[in-house]
Amino acid sequence: MISGHGGNTSADPTADYWQGSPAMNTGAAALAQAMNVKGIVDSHHHVWRMADLPWLTGPMLPRIFGPYESIRRDYLADEYIRDATAAGVVAAVYVQPNWPLDRSLDEIRWIAEVHDQHGWPHAAVGSADMFDRGAAEVFRQQQQLSPLMRGARLQLHWHENEQYRFASQPDRMKDPVFQENLAVLDDLGWLFELQVFPQQMADAAKLVADFPGVTFVLVHAGMLESAEARHTGPWRAGLELLAAQPNVIAKLSGQGTFVHRVDPELISVVVTTAVELFGSERCMFGSNFPIESIWTDFDTLVTAWLRAIEPFTDRVRQDLMGATARRVYSLAS
Repeated sequence: MISGHGGNTSADPTADYWQGSPAMNTGAAALAQAMNVKGIVDSHHHVWRMADLPWLTGPMLPRIFGPYESIRRDYLADEYIRDATAAGVVAAVYVQPNWPLDRSLDEIRWIAEVHDQHGWPHAAVGSADMFDRGAAEVFRQQQQLSPLMRGARLQLHWHENEQYRFASQPDRMKDPVFQENLAVLDDLGWLFELQVFPQQMADAAKLVADFPGVTFVLVHAGMLESAEARHTGPWRAGLELLAAQPNVIAKLSGQGTFVHRVDPELISVVVTTAVELFGSERCMFGSNFPIESIWTDFDTLVTAWLRAIEPFTDRVRQDLMGATARRVYSLAS
């Protein structure tokens, strides 16, 4: 077995969540049980009402994840919970799916209502216009609206290929107002979900070093485009810079984004490299559903990740599939 855990010897924080019910003894859930993975935490998922997302209701445009007709619909909590729990997921973190920024408070009101109705999600990451000084007040109001709040995501990724861009410039993270708002996250005890490409990681490492009190969660493990050497070389070099900063966590999610399929080789490259560089206590699984549903089902996705971590020790597996996310997002144990 491969050891990648960085020395966390505390009691298993997910033990009370694993019930091993007969309903879960198929597919990914059965594999997780056989591998002694005691309750999976999904650190990155979305739910939505299509009407709230102009990027879904508007014209079809070329996007980073390819054609997306299949997700141009409501994706509500009952559907997510059904698919996730069948695959062995026992807790989940909602991450904002790009509501209009002027509706950032409406989004948190809605997700709080979803939680009140379903008991899911168990934590939430919202957003605000962090290039506006008004974001500080938005964050404070979000905190008042729901105890689920754990942090913010504002996508900073920029690529030479326009289809892969979200940010208007590669160095938006240097903006002084943006950095003022990062300091607000520090004051609130919130994390920031950092989404950048490898060519932005040198700047990102400097940013992270300047805010040692903020936990930065590297979304989609740094946006690796493929398992080819032309992509893995720059990606690994960037990860080494970020891994040197102790306040960075690698989120192992979204690995179908560029290849538009479940790719076992790519998943293996991502998980083995991330565990090598960050240690398993700084790595965590996320489904990125329903985006990944464009090319796969939930059970197949979770099974692929479980197969990829089979060579690791039980302790490392538990970190990757639950323990790290519980600690990072302060989930109940």
